Amino acid sequence: MADVLSSPLVLVLAAVIVALVVVIVVLLVRRARRHTFASPLERATFSTLHTVALAAPALRDGLNPNSAAYALPYLRTLLDTSALTMTDARGEVLAWDGDADQHKPDVVALADQVISTGRQQVLSHSAIACQYPSCDVRGIVVVPLESDGAIIGTLAALTTLTAGPVLLRATAEVARYVSSQLELAELDESRARLNRAEVRALRAQISPHFVYNALTTIASFIRTDPVRARDLLIEFADFTRYSFRTAGEYTTLSDELTNIERYIALEKARFGNRLNIKLQIAPEVLNVVLPFLALQPLVENAVRHGLSGKPNGGTITITAENAGAECVIIVEDDGVGMDPARLTEDLDDAHLSGAHVGLGNVDDRMRSAFGDDFGLVVDTAVGAGMKITLRVPKFRAGIRV
Repeated sequence: MADVLSSPLVLVLAAVIVALVVVIVVLLVRRARRHTFASPLERATFSTLHTVALAAPALRDGLNPNSAAYALPYLRTLLDTSALTMTDARGEVLAWDGDADQHKPDVVALADQVISTGRQQVLSHSAIACQYPSCDVRGIVVVPLESDGAIIGTLAALTTLTAGPVLLRATAEVARYVSSQLELAELDESRARLNRAEVRALRAQISPHFVYNALTTIASFIRTDPVRARDLLIEFADFTRYSFRTAGEYTTLSDELTNIERYIALEKARFGNRLNIKLQIAPEVLNVVLPFLALQPLVENAVRHGLSGKPNGGTITITAENAGAECVIIVEDDGVGMDPARLTEDLDDAHLSGAHVGLGNVDDRMRSAFGDDFGLVVDTAVGAGMKITLRVPKFRAGIRV
C-alpha cells in the first residue's frame, strides 16, 4: 500500500487535485468580489462616482435655479457640509441646500468679492456674527465657477468645522467639476444655436429660387385649370408651413417624406413628365428621427443639378431601409451627374457661391447630430447621375422630435 501511495502517478494525481482546489477557491473568491466591494476604499470610490454622476445631468442644463437646486444635494454629500449654495454671476443666490440660510447675506457678500477678484474667499468663525444662539456654522468658503475663462457664478460651502485647507481644496475641486459640466452645457447650447442657424440658412435658400418658380407655375394654371391651381396652392401652403416651422430641430422620416411629396408635386407641375419619383420605404423606419429638412435639399439638388439639365428629364429614387441599429436612406437620380472633384470644390466654396449649399448644410448637420461617421456619402460621375447615402441611428441620446 505504501508503495502505491508513493508511486509517481498517484503523486501527480494528488498534485492535480490540489491545483484544482486552489483554482476553484480563487474563482469563488473572484466571483464573490464581483458582487461585493473588497475594501472601504472601493466602496468610497463607487459612492463618489455615483454621486457625481447623479449631479451631472442637471448641470448640463446650464447654471440656473432649477439645475442648482437639483445638483446641490448631491454635491453637498461629496463635501459633507452643513449647507451648500450657488450664486449666479451677479452674486444672487440660485438655490440653497441645508441649514443656516440665515447666513445668506454673508454668502452674498463673499460671492461679490469672489466675482470681483476672481479668488476664493473664506470667512472664519471669529468673523461670523449670528443672531441664532444654536447656530453652529464655524466657517464659510466661497469659490468661483468659471466657463471659458469667465466667472459665471460661485459655489459656497458652510461648515460646522474650521474652514481649513482640506475643505478649501475639496470645495475648489467640486467647483472645478461643476465648471467643467457648465462648459459642456455651453458647448451644447452653442451647437444647438449653430443647428438653428443652419436651419435658418436652409429656409433662406428655399425662398428665392423655389418660391418664385412655384408661384409662377401656379399662376400659369389659374385660367386654364383653376382646380389644379387651387390644389397646387394648397400643396405650396403646406410645404412652406412645414419648411418654415419653428418647432424643433428634428423631425421624423415620415414627415420629411410627406414634405418631399409636396415639393415633387409642385416641381412636376413645372417639369411635367420629365420628372418622376419612386419611393421604396420600409414601414418600420418611418418613425426614425433625423435633422429637420435633411432630405428635401437632397431631392432639390437632384432636380436642379441632375435632372433639369437633362433634355428628357429622369427619375429620383428614394430608398429607406432597415439596417439593424441604423436606417439607411438613399436619394438617387439618373441625371447628368458631375465630376467628383468639381463637386468637392463646389462644397468647399458653397458659403460664397451658393452652389450645392444644401448638400453641405445637410452634411454638417448630420455630423453635428450623430458624429463624423454619419456624414453624407456621395457617388457621382459625369453622365452617371448622383447617389447620396445617409445613415441615421435609430436612437441617439438627446435627439428627439
